[in-house]
Amino acid sequence: FSSTNFSYTTICERMQESAFLLKGITIEVVDEEDERNAKFHYERGIEEFVEDLNKGKNALHKVLGISGERDKMEIEIAMQYTDSYNENIVSFVNNVKTIDGGSHEVGFKTALTKVFNDYAKSNGFIKGKEKALEGSDVREGLTAIVSLKIPEQLLQFEGQTKGKLGTPIARTVVDSIVSEKLQFFLEENKAIATSILSKMIKSKAARE
Repeated sequence: FSSTNFSYTTICERMQESAFLLKGITIEVVDEEDERNAKFHYERGIEEFVEDLNKGKNALHKVLGISGERDKMEIEIAMQYTDSYNENIVSFVNNVKTIDGGSHEVGFKTALTKVFNDYAKSNGFIKGKEKALEGSDVREGLTAIVSLKIPEQLLQFEGQTKGKLGTPIARTVVDSIVSEKLQFFLEENKAIATSILSKMIKSKAARE
């Protein structure tokens, strides 16, 4: 290596990320040369990750946590809508960030679009021959962390940098767990569902 300079900030960012992903663990970073230190510990894990990303934004509801296990894969998702227009989905596989997304992220997005469209139609947000909500409408203002634990033998990455998950079954697993749990959440929390859907309908109108 031409240089061996460590970036304290970069190390802290990565350690904080790990502490979010592994709830309950305590990670301490000590820089002895510059006498700095930082400690990370999150009891609620990725739900606190989402709160951290949404700092200063106006949230429409408390962070929603979705988790489940299927086909030897464990999925954990935390999501929250704000009144902003940006979409921020960060995904991980075995605690490593998948910068380019992949099959787990596709499964998540597919489930979102499907569940919100079904809800919108059956609850009169979209009537008769009106066009369905598109993915961009559904994800406007959404912050989400998608974390997947997957056994080595099922792990497939695309590209040299391993930034994109290729495992096809991950898509189906994430899609089915999210669809099931999100549908239940919307049915049980009508007021929240209404405020999220009103935002989506406005986004659809603006796009059209």
